[in-house]
Amino acid sequence: MCTGKCSYCIAVSLYPLVLISIICNIVLFFPGGDVKYAKDGHITEEVKYMGGLVGGGLMVVISGIYIQTTGGQGCCGNRFGMFLSIILAAVGVTGGLYSFIVAVLGLSNGPLCKVKGTWTTPFKDSNLTYLTNHKSWQECSEPKNVVQFNIGLFTTLLATSIVQMLLCAIQMINGFFGCLLGTCNKKEQS
Repeated sequence: MCTGKCSYCIAVSLYPLVLISIICNIVLFFPGGDVKYAKDGHITEEVKYMGGLVGGGLMVVISGIYIQTTGGQGCCGNRFGMFLSIILAAVGVTGGLYSFIVAVLGLSNGPLCKVKGTWTTPFKDSNLTYLTNHKSWQECSEPKNVVQFNIGLFTTLLATSIVQMLLCAIQMINGFFGCLLGTCNKKEQS
């Protein structure tokens, strides 16, 4: 496969992942679908780090746009363009890594919730055992179903960021071959 076509395919694959990351991060601001928790500052700390918006969203979409222009119409343009795609794919890997780290922290610390009238993070020191201990989820009285809410969205961010890092790493290798071997422009036949 031509390095330009590969770049184009990678970029097109990144866009839905960026959208998923951004949506997950925005939804995390509204546990239980209610605005009052965000207004009162009762949201999980890791949500405020905006891993899905900044890392898996903005940083990866910038990479994707450049990678797509590099692979436009199936041709790579030039070797310098492929070299720049390596650098911008590294930005995408960094963004995906940031999103991954925030998601891991969100899962390991657990949600902020009301326990016996006090806002706390009850699962912070549980070593992830709360993930399989469904009975412990009942400790959180408010917001309703916040544990399932956080687990679902942070797990989605985790999976999305892994795929983003993988695609951007593949583009780094693809860009390296594009720099080394040149573009795949077909000679026009008369």
